Amino acid sequence: MSDAAQHPREWRVHSRKDLYRGYNRLEMLDFSHSSHEGKTIRPVERELFVRGNVVGLLAVDPQQETIALVEQFRFGALERKPDPWLMEIVAGMIDTDETPEAVAIREAKEEAGLSLSSVTLAMRYLSSPGCSNEEVCLYYAETDLSGIGGTHGLAEESEDIRVHVVPIESAYRMLDDGKICNALSIIAIQWLRLQRLGKTQSVVVQ
Repeated sequence: MSDAAQHPREWRVHSRKDLYRGYNRLEMLDFSHSSHEGKTIRPVERELFVRGNVVGLLAVDPQQETIALVEQFRFGALERKPDPWLMEIVAGMIDTDETPEAVAIREAKEEAGLSLSSVTLAMRYLSSPGCSNEEVCLYYAETDLSGIGGTHGLAEESEDIRVHVVPIESAYRMLDDGKICNALSIIAIQWLRLQRLGKTQSVVVQ
């Protein structure tokens, strides 16, 4: 019998208040929850970064064996060497009443000039549940990346995004060398690597 079956899991938020509201939001939560031994962990105060949900889009051209990456300035990487311009997959906030799939398709157009009609959900995960409520929906799409490139983004959002179409194997090397260093892109490209490895192995077995 699991501990959860022996000791029902309970939690309670006693209070929450806004500390800051701007481009991002910060709340203070006072909460308590049951322990694995069935006791109650005393009320705890923690700041919660209220980020909301995010989509990521992994765009792959299976015919050309290429992947679309975007490069942009990230102020959270100011201490990153050699500079704060990062290579990432397409991504964006879900800040409208659109479905996550619709946001992924729209972001693909805005950030990379990609015209997609559908995307496939690869996974959902919490990016940093120790301090934030952000959940990521990672999507996958196969499309023709011929002629894709240039600079994109919305001027009203101060976006300046350069698109790169690179061989999939080069993306793997960029990941291994630390040139791709944000969590969403690492997870997406590792997912792709495992998916393709699985397909290769299944072909060999047959």
